[in-house]
Amino acid sequence: MFPKGGHFKYEFQKGKPWQYENYYAPFDFAIQKTKVEIEAEKKKLRENSKLYLEYDEGIAIAVKDNIQKRVNKVLNASDLDASEKENILTVVDGIVADVYEYGLFNVVNYHKIDKDIVTLKRGNMVQDIQPYKLFKTDNNLKYINSKIGVQPLTEVENTLLNILFEELKPNVELNEELTLKALEESLSAISLTKGLVAEKERIIFKGDIVEGEKLAVLESIKNEFESQVWSKSNYNWIVFGYILLVALAFLMLLLFLRKYRVEIFENNNKVTFIFFNILLVVFLTTLIVKFNAEFVYAVPIVILPLVLKAFFDARLGMFTHVLTVLLLGFIVPNSFEFLFLQIIAGIVTILTISELYKRANLFISVLQITIVYFVVYFAFSIIQEGNASNLDWAKFGYFALNGAATLFVIPLIYVFEILFSLVSDESLKELSNTNSKLLRELAEKAPGTFQHSLQVANLAEACANEVHANSMLVRTGALYHDIGKMANPMFFTENQSTSVNPHDELTPRDSGQIIINHIIDGVELAKKNRLPDRIIDFIRTHHGTSLVYYFYKKEEEIEGRAVDKKYFQYPGPIPFSKETAILMMCDSVEAASKSLKEPSAQVIDGLVEKVVNSQMENGQFMNADITFKELQTIKKVLKKKLKNIYHLRIEYPE
Repeated sequence: MFPKGGHFKYEFQKGKPWQYENYYAPFDFAIQKTKVEIEAEKKKLRENSKLYLEYDEGIAIAVKDNIQKRVNKVLNASDLDASEKENILTVVDGIVADVYEYGLFNVVNYHKIDKDIVTLKRGNMVQDIQPYKLFKTDNNLKYINSKIGVQPLTEVENTLLNILFEELKPNVELNEELTLKALEESLSAISLTKGLVAEKERIIFKGDIVEGEKLAVLESIKNEFESQVWSKSNYNWIVFGYILLVALAFLMLLLFLRKYRVEIFENNNKVTFIFFNILLVVFLTTLIVKFNAEFVYAVPIVILPLVLKAFFDARLGMFTHVLTVLLLGFIVPNSFEFLFLQIIAGIVTILTISELYKRANLFISVLQITIVYFVVYFAFSIIQEGNASNLDWAKFGYFALNGAATLFVIPLIYVFEILFSLVSDESLKELSNTNSKLLRELAEKAPGTFQHSLQVANLAEACANEVHANSMLVRTGALYHDIGKMANPMFFTENQSTSVNPHDELTPRDSGQIIINHIIDGVELAKKNRLPDRIIDFIRTHHGTSLVYYFYKKEEEIEGRAVDKKYFQYPGPIPFSKETAILMMCDSVEAASKSLKEPSAQVIDGLVEKVVNSQMENGQFMNADITFKELQTIKKVLKKKLKNIYHLRIEYPE
């Protein structure tokens, strides 16, 4: 997809000093005219191009014959003498001769004649004439009237007037095909060059300002280098060079993933997704450049960091965006301007869009990105041109088109979710709706568990916001973490509305197994309802490898000795992300708080410390990317929220 030509090794900008050593021509080359110069020549040619009119001799002959026959018939029926008839015939022949000397033109098409001189084609003969020499259909009657006689006209003269008016037909029309062909020949003959630079001739001194003739010569030699198609002698070397550069860029991305995003690096599907998006952007940009390089700024490249941020995080999105833009620098014209513009736009994209699932955020961010494009292009233009009078207003239109195309990111994210089995914040928003099928079913079958899940979701979301975790992800995971309890809702205390406890009829080991099975049942139910893997992770990890402590202790009391923990231990795995660790803490603390008889501030503080410290001591957070500072922050949030929930209310009078 990279250019199949050479590469000019120097970078330069209009209006900036030449920063390299004195530069001499390495070979003979022609100085190319600028687009402005070529367009000016084309405009001049269009203004001076010939307008061809086609003279139809057949119509003129036919009209003369018809008029002669009808006039002779009228004269033969009249009582005029021979001399009078001869005079009338002379007048009629003179009128016809005058009208068809240069031809009769239809006035409807007269507005198309915008030249002072037109070319009249009569068979194989052409002659240049002034347009006013043509007779027009709208002034025929007046001319005939002036030639026939003096008012009032006799009956014969009136008859002759009518015959001439009826029979005179237009025989000249525009020959658009010939006119266009002549113009195209003139345009194709325009020279694209305006001089020659000889080998070893000085082009520019170090420190000279790149403008005027120097700019034209530098642009010409740059184009000369880039137009040199790969040959058999240098093909392998150029391809090898490109391979090294691209491999280096991809290696940097893989090293970033390996060092800072291990869970992504070890997931082939996610790595494939990232590289697929890079190739997609490069491919789209290449197509646009090959079609028309002027449209390159209409390519919505900032969709790349948007998509990666939606599925992963802002840092990965920005890192990938920068590497991709560096690769595009080989493909696009004005690479420095392009790199600066797109990197700034990428930074603005990452900084402005915090929650993509909120449509207002996306529209506001796209507007800000478009404004940044405008400002950066305006700055580059006034630096290069020295004023604001030569702005290319078409580019502002391309930037607006770019912004409109960026809004396509929402349906694109949906497509990627299907193709790569990923989940974005937009999907999490839909899943967190309590009116969804599975959550409605949970509310009906296990209302106590549903209320518990809501409380845990609120606590987890508040904690996630404080430690800058994905609050939407952890809230959604909290709402679904206990859906496995729907299989046996009455075996869980929050759903027991009577004093009857089904565990009284079971052994502690059987009861413990039923409690543990809500993890397995939840995973199966989630897969059956096609919940994303990121949500299933919360179901699997929210108890980690902890014990069903109540029934474990009860079994010890019955046996009178230590029992094997494996019968009372959750299958795990332990939490492996900040979000899953937050859910484990919130779930345990919320459940434990229900057992408090007098939930004072001191008791709540002690409960939170006890539960979280116990999980830490049992190694439940060993695989989670969470710090001690974040754990302290989460504890503070949990204490504050629980105190708000269990605060004392005033007693209302009866």
